Amino acid sequence: MPQDNAPLTLDRILASAEDVIRRFGPAKATVVDVARALGVSHAAVYRHVASKAELRDLVVGRWVEITMPPLRAIAAKPGPAPLRLRRLVDALIAVKRRRATEDPEVFAAYRTLATGAQSVVAAHVEELVTLAVTVIRSGVKEGTFRKTDPVATAKAVLLATSRFHHPSHAAEWVEPGIDAAYNEVWKLLMDGLCVAKRRTSAAAKRGRLSQRAMGG
Repeated sequence: MPQDNAPLTLDRILASAEDVIRRFGPAKATVVDVARALGVSHAAVYRHVASKAELRDLVVGRWVEITMPPLRAIAAKPGPAPLRLRRLVDALIAVKRRRATEDPEVFAAYRTLATGAQSVVAAHVEELVTLAVTVIRSGVKEGTFRKTDPVATAKAVLLATSRFHHPSHAAEWVEPGIDAAYNEVWKLLMDGLCVAKRRTSAAAKRGRLSQRAMGG
């Protein structure tokens, strides 16, 4: 490919790496192959990327980062915690399925490259847990969730729903009953996590009776 006059940036390198992966597979995610696609020397790429391993980590990190903004926005918004937690997991599922459908080559390559980018994947999972913790903690505070360890509960929610968003289960996402199965899993999670409505109603009734007794 002939060299153009655009400055060589890390973003251009990673975009080119994705294109190379899309066309030729994850085995071609090397500095030499990306440099060839850009029409530059591999030495020029090495000024931005120290090694093939770092290049692959950055590609996985770029893919992961694209999935995160809508999830961060949901966790930051106010509102009832059960609804926000459902929206958070729904958004995670939607973004993974969309990438699998719209860019299947890169999605498949991501699954392969992620096995060698454990630190990037671990950071991604840690952020997902942190977002879920934010919502769960607010639910405990507002009284819609039972008193629980937010970190352990967040990990449990992500593990219980992993079939619906973890890339290793991508082949199952087109099954006819997948959404119904997700709804059933979610109902079980909420049955265990949410404060029972009857208890909430009873507490509210006791509060009203107390107010009446005090002349309120």
